[in-house]
Amino acid sequence: MMTDLELALEAATKAGELLRSHFGEDSAVDESSHHDIKLALDRESQQLITNILLGARPDDALYGEEGIAGKEDASRQWIVDPIDGTVNYFYNIPHFCVSLALRVDGEIILGVIHDPMMQETWTVEKGSPARLNGKVIQASAREKLEEAVLFVGCGKDEDALGTGLERFRKGSLRARKMRMMGSAALGMAYIACGRLDAYVESRISIWDIAAGQLLVQTAGGKVELTPVEGRSDVWSIVASNGKIPIGEIL
Repeated sequence: MMTDLELALEAATKAGELLRSHFGEDSAVDESSHHDIKLALDRESQQLITNILLGARPDDALYGEEGIAGKEDASRQWIVDPIDGTVNYFYNIPHFCVSLALRVDGEIILGVIHDPMMQETWTVEKGSPARLNGKVIQASAREKLEEAVLFVGCGKDEDALGTGLERFRKGSLRARKMRMMGSAALGMAYIACGRLDAYVESRISIWDIAAGQLLVQTAGGKVELTPVEGRSDVWSIVASNGKIPIGEIL
């Protein structure tokens, strides 16, 4: 019988193979708004993941960007983003990933983030080191904003955009470089292995950050989540290496 981590790895890599095989093709759009796109491949990827995870763990629940499956009241809940970075994917920008986490009794205990274009896979289990392609990783040791590279997300509504742009302005005056990358999960994975030093956003969904939260914390970083009033499983996030004074740009 597969362990939970082995199962999550299989689901993430199989979904990644699906996405990579269709990358660069014209993608069918299910839904489009000013700041976001939903693709038929989002649903197809989540269904593939659902079949693998719930096929092996039929008593579990699965909570994904594309809906809920399995036993909704189960204590074990898989949290899934089948394509984090859908807009990037649609525009043929090879910066997107599959993100999976396992939450048991309200606590994240496992995470997998898989980038199929770079063939990079971050894994973490509670009580074990964070890893990238099997190698133990750590967040950066940088302590000064002037040495840091920061990722600021701007969200999709007017208030979140205003907050994000003001943070980007403040950060631009202090940090070495600023980035808007289009994938929260990869941003957190990059913090965990020292490529970035912080990620902040005022509106982000749980499936974008669940795996990354455990990954960053296990790699020595810090993650602060604040619930957004009136929005279920939507959060304001401040994630960092735990050393830079990120509060100075908030």
